[in-house]
Amino acid sequence: MIELAKKFIDKECIILAFDSDHQFVGTIKEVSNGAVLIEKDGNIEAINLDFVIKIKEYPRNKKGKKKSVVFG
Repeated sequence: MIELAKKFIDKECIILAFDSDHQFVGTIKEVSNGAVLIEKDGNIEAINLDFVIKIKEYPRNKKGKKKSVVFG
């Protein structure tokens, strides 16, 4: 999962945890052994990769704008 997460560095992503109630949105800044650092609105948050089940790039429409409704 670490090598796969590294492909998303500097991209705005949606990260889903095991229980599906926890959805993190932000730009992935760093991936290290067992954790990923994401930044949103100037705040940095660390997420344990052991609990991550899905990482995907934030979807955008044809004009490049973020889609307003996103489901995991």
